[in-house]
Amino acid sequence: MEWKNIYRGLLMGISDLIPGVSGGTIAFILGIYDRFLESLSKFFSKEWKQQLPFLVPLGIGIGIALLGFSRVIDFLLTKYETPTMYFFLGLIIGVIPFIAKQAKVKTDFTFGHFIVLTIVAILLAFTAFIVPDTSVITKLTVGKAVFLFFAGWLASMAMLLPGISGSFILLLLGAYHTATNALSTFNIPIIIVVGLGVALGFIVSSKAITYILHHHRVLTFSVILGLIVGSVFVIYPGLPESGTPLVMSIVAFVTGLIVANIFNEVGEMEEQKEAL
Repeated sequence: MEWKNIYRGLLMGISDLIPGVSGGTIAFILGIYDRFLESLSKFFSKEWKQQLPFLVPLGIGIGIALLGFSRVIDFLLTKYETPTMYFFLGLIIGVIPFIAKQAKVKTDFTFGHFIVLTIVAILLAFTAFIVPDTSVITKLTVGKAVFLFFAGWLASMAMLLPGISGSFILLLLGAYHTATNALSTFNIPIIIVVGLGVALGFIVSSKAITYILHHHRVLTFSVILGLIVGSVFVIYPGLPESGTPLVMSIVAFVTGLIVANIFNEVGEMEEQKEAL
């Protein structure tokens, strides 16, 4: 078992609770993204046993993060929404230089790739005008179960892509508060329904994303960077009030940048290890 994957899973799980920050982005920064996709893809094949040493510790870390930090994130978004969103903004903006470096923007991007990046960013930014449903589903009906299942499916596809988070998709669909509430209160029926959707999404999308990255890597990175840039506009909460809210938001934003820089340094260390 690759037990160091527990801490990687913790980081990925925490990031998947944050609208705008993707577990795929964290996996990419930590240098395990390609292997993560490959292991997921092969897990649903005859080679599934060989993937367990990598995936089991990673899954343990993600599970601990989802169950242990969902209540914290829910509390922060309820009581300190603006500073919390500024922390997320710092995280997102802070990882852009690392992703751009890995994508080899300076050498591999053409004018067409920048056009794609811009279009994707603009399209995603326009979703900021969508007012998400913040109501919380606590009891299931058939219709609500179908909705949450497909919400989990779409969210899992986003989780696998660096640049857009599953939480962000849930937020757009109006299922984010339901999902975080279910995790923090251990609402088992809702967790199962959303979880089944997530699992099916992983099965369907892991192979597709692996294929696209291998055959259209530069174009895919232009889309990924567009998603990251666009998500900045989507989660931007507006200017905070002067006084304590403003100070808290500035501190939170700088903290997010610092945390992103730490992630970037860890990612560079992982790259150096892989090169040895």
